[in-house]
Amino acid sequence: MLVRSIAVLTAVLALIVALSIRFFADGAIEQFSGTALYASMVYAAVVFLWPRLSPWMSGAIAVGFCWVVEFSQLTGVPAYLSERSLLARLALGVQFDLVDVFWYPAGVAPLVVVHALLISMNSRRREASRGY
Repeated sequence: MLVRSIAVLTAVLALIVALSIRFFADGAIEQFSGTALYASMVYAAVVFLWPRLSPWMSGAIAVGFCWVVEFSQLTGVPAYLSERSLLARLALGVQFDLVDVFWYPAGVAPLVVVHALLISMNSRRREASRGY
C-alpha cells in the first residue's frame, strides 16, 4: 500500500512540476523537461501497477513503453488521434522526435536510483531490527 501511495504522489508531483515549467518556461526547457517528466509519470504508473517489480525492471518497462509510444508517432496514428482528443495528445504526442528517445531514460533513471536506495535502506533496517 505504501509503495502505491508513493507512486501516486510521485506522479502528481511530476505533473505539477511539468505544468509549472510549461507555465513559466518555453522552448527547449519546456520540451525536454516535459519529456523527462512524462517518463517519470510512466515509471510511477508501472510501480503503481506492479509494486513488487524491481526498480530496474520497472525502469526498463517505463522506458520501453515511452520508446514504443515515441516510435509509434512515425506511423501517424498518434497524430490522427491527437487531432480528435486532448487526452490522446497528452498521452501519445503528435510527431516523432529522436531527442525524446534520450530524454525518457533521463526522467526514469533518478527514480530508479531513489527507489533502489529506499528498498536497500528498508532491507538493512529490517535486518538490523532482527539482530543480524
